Amino acid sequence: MAKKQQPAGTPAIVALTAAGAEFTVHAYEHDPAHPSYGEEAAQAMGVSPDRVFKTLIAEVDGALVVAVVPVSGSLDLKALAAAVSGKRAAMADPALAERTTGYVRGGISPLGQRKRLRTVLDASASAHPTICVSAGRRGLEVELPPATLASLTSATTSPIARP
Repeated sequence: MAKKQQPAGTPAIVALTAAGAEFTVHAYEHDPAHPSYGEEAAQAMGVSPDRVFKTLIAEVDGALVVAVVPVSGSLDLKALAAAVSGKRAAMADPALAERTTGYVRGGISPLGQRKRLRTVLDASASAHPTICVSAGRRGLEVELPPATLASLTSATTSPIARP
């Protein structure tokens, strides 16, 4: 995997570059009419949907938490709450998620967020040598080893997705 340098990157790409991480950037033409950002990314890149991970923002006991799960599945809110020793989890208000992370819906990256949030990566990520996550903009993904993502986000790895 080659390290891609971009002069004016998103905060996610800047964070990866600053960390000296190995990653590959994949750009594609985003179609605003597509019903799923994640499935669109997987199709555009020709990558299996279980290797493309979506970044979701949830509230667990009143605190925002980042959940990174495969686009082929959905987030199990009870499992997310348990992963962070919480009682109750619900999806965060999209406007709050955008303000807190500094990214727009459909382009929220687990990397380079405006405010660093507790992050949980679904355990299925470890089954792949590399996974793809949003690079911080619709139509832009970054591919990297799951261990690199977990390290850079200080993520807990736990089974938080359901098929």
